[in-house]
Amino acid sequence: MINRNWMLAAVLGFSGALLAGCGNDSDGSSTASTDQAASKGSEPVNLIFGTGGTGGTYYPIGGALKGVFEASDLVGNVQVVSTGASVQNINNINDGLNQIAIVMSDVAYDAVHGQNQFEGQSPKLKALAGLYPNVVQVVATSESGITSIGDLAGKRVGVGKVGSGVEQSAAKVLESAGLSYDDLAKVTHTGYADSVTEMSNGNLDAAFFTSGVPNSSITGLMQSTDITFVPVTGDVAEKLLKNYPYYERYDIPAGAPERYNLGEEVNTVAIRNMMVVSSDMRDDVAEDLAKRFYDYLKSDNVSVGALKQFDPNTMNQHLVAPVHPGAQKFYDSLSSGGQQ
Repeated sequence: MINRNWMLAAVLGFSGALLAGCGNDSDGSSTASTDQAASKGSEPVNLIFGTGGTGGTYYPIGGALKGVFEASDLVGNVQVVSTGASVQNINNINDGLNQIAIVMSDVAYDAVHGQNQFEGQSPKLKALAGLYPNVVQVVATSESGITSIGDLAGKRVGVGKVGSGVEQSAAKVLESAGLSYDDLAKVTHTGYADSVTEMSNGNLDAAFFTSGVPNSSITGLMQSTDITFVPVTGDVAEKLLKNYPYYERYDIPAGAPERYNLGEEVNTVAIRNMMVVSSDMRDDVAEDLAKRFYDYLKSDNVSVGALKQFDPNTMNQHLVAPVHPGAQKFYDSLSSGGQQ
């Protein structure tokens, strides 16, 4: 295992180096930003943005928002890092390794309530904004004969990387079907890309992809392998909705080219994603980040499809973690008509 204290020291050293050098850009933009921020009595901060695997949706969102956030006079540099996603991102925020991250609501819910893998911990995270729904997409090879969650029994299944939000969701879906890992013939903790490779090679029968729609890894798999989307419906869905308040129903439509162009609608469930920040983040920084994210979503510059799948006016709704006071100030200004 990686020693967190060593990682913290390394990251803090990196951040200090970035701050020290933020006035050396040849175009002078960083120096100007620093001077403007200093004139307001606030030094610009450097942010390490925890995302997910490079084959998922979190990572490109981080890349798209890097420039949006760096345009702020209150922000010096945003370093976007690939991580094991939700659980690791929350641990990194608690340890001071990340200042901002994207997580799934189910994992954030556990962290806020100090349960499951976060038992006994005091979380340092606050909600900055709600994002798009993370859709539970269970995909099986057609030759496996899997057409329901119950059919996963005795099969070889990819459940996501250890500690990822995908794995947490997979465990809950299996549990709601009366299954556990012990009921599967093989369990692999593979990320999206590796799950696709293993399915293409005939080494996996099915895999969980809990992400926005479409998932590029699934789209790639469809080019080489006949697959079946396994629905999450009936008693399985009912138990999920009853036991875990962050789940909601979601239908992947048929005949939508931008969403796999399926022949039949797939009924499943979804969990909203969230952008979270450290509770230590300054109020002015959190307020400005929330405003810049909102303005970006309202613009014509959104480059990641998943960010087009929700209404920016719902950014502060249905959040399972307390909203950062700075972000709340921005949302209050929206409700009072202070923003357009």
